[in-house]
Amino acid sequence: MDFLTIIQILDSTVRLGTPLLLACLAGLFSERAGVFDIGLEGKMLAAAFFSAAVAAVSGSVWLGLAAGIAASLALAALHGLASITFRGNQLISGVAINFLAAGLTVLIAQDWFGQGGRTPSLMGGARFEPITLPFADRVAAVPILGPIYSELLSGHSILVYLAFLAVPATWWVLYRTRFGLRLRAVGENPAAVDTAGVSVVGLRYAAVAICGVLCGIAGAYLATALQAGFVKDMTAGRGFIALAALIFAKWRPWHAMWACLLFGFLQAIALRYQNIDLGGLVIPVQVMDALPYILTVVILAGFVGKAIPPRAGGEPYVKER
Repeated sequence: MDFLTIIQILDSTVRLGTPLLLACLAGLFSERAGVFDIGLEGKMLAAAFFSAAVAAVSGSVWLGLAAGIAASLALAALHGLASITFRGNQLISGVAINFLAAGLTVLIAQDWFGQGGRTPSLMGGARFEPITLPFADRVAAVPILGPIYSELLSGHSILVYLAFLAVPATWWVLYRTRFGLRLRAVGENPAAVDTAGVSVVGLRYAAVAICGVLCGIAGAYLATALQAGFVKDMTAGRGFIALAALIFAKWRPWHAMWACLLFGFLQAIALRYQNIDLGGLVIPVQVMDALPYILTVVILAGFVGKAIPPRAGGEPYVKER
């Protein structure tokens, strides 16, 4: 494997890891506040459809992004209403959102476009174009550093750079601001936060809203940057992989980034190397495609050490009278 091939694999890793990273950070905010959200998949799927649909109709990818975020926020509000206001089971609410999004996106897509649950292919201003960083073309011929800058760091859409900037931003918000301190406290001991005169319900709704925005960006990235339109079930389990990465990272932003890049790397390997021959033993393409999901099962089976979630996670808060 030559150096250029390695760069290409790492470039694919970044692209494929971006939606996982955004969804993982979304779950991080929600679960740190004590609201478990397995509806990440559904919110991403809804955002992918509405962003692609609006971008296809309007020709503006930015309107598509806004529509995707709005769709994700609507489902996030539904989850918050069910699990925070009405104190319903958070897991059941998340499952319901996943089923709702899976059915509605195909139904509406068929009704609007009549293409078997797809949207028209996006072109021109309806897609996020890659951004060439300054001097990328000039330094491309420089050994080692040139390809790293021009091929690996340059040439991504703006949402990729936004996703990786969101990692230090998330760390700063959670660990260096009063809002972050209160948010983490709500996930550990909501009664103490309530005693201090801070609204537990308000903080949890804020966390769920941030989760909705990040899932909206993740879904929009899938449909308007990574691909050129919406297809049925295009999230392909990425929401659940993001949850596995969150557990793997033990609810920490920087660790979440590396976990998501690991999953992205496995997906990149699966796409590039198929039917690998290992001394006469041929590994089928199906095994390579299943690698990210196999790792998900391994992580959730507990082979990454003890991961302790926020103590108040999954528990509705009932204010003492």
